[in-house]
Amino acid sequence: MNKVRITAIRQTVYPDLMAKYENPIEHACDVEEGQQWVSIDGQLPDGMCPSAWSSMREFVELLAKGEGNFYNGWMKNPMSAMISCNDGFRPFSFYIEVIDDCGDSP
Repeated sequence: MNKVRITAIRQTVYPDLMAKYENPIEHACDVEEGQQWVSIDGQLPDGMCPSAWSSMREFVELLAKGEGNFYNGWMKNPMSAMISCNDGFRPFSFYIEVIDDCGDSP
C-alpha cells in the first residue's frame, strides 16, 4: 500500500454564519496551516482531527490502494485530492497525495 501525505493548506472562516447560527465555543480546531500527517495503510494518522478524517478517509484509503484520478481528471496530480473538513463555519482544506518511501511526491 502507498503512504499518503495529508497537508493542511488553508482555513476559511465565516464570522457572519458563526454569529447567526453557532453557539459560541472557545476552542474549535487545533489544525494549523502547513501541518502534515502521513497515513500508512490508509489508517488515521496520529494527531489528525477525527472530524477532518471523516471527510477524507475514503479518498485516503483509495489512494493508499493505488487508486486515484478522481472525477476523471479533477486534479493535476491524479494521485491526489483536495478535501475540506466538514466544519461549515471554519472549514480547513487539505491536500492529500501519494508519497513514496522517501517522502517525495510521485
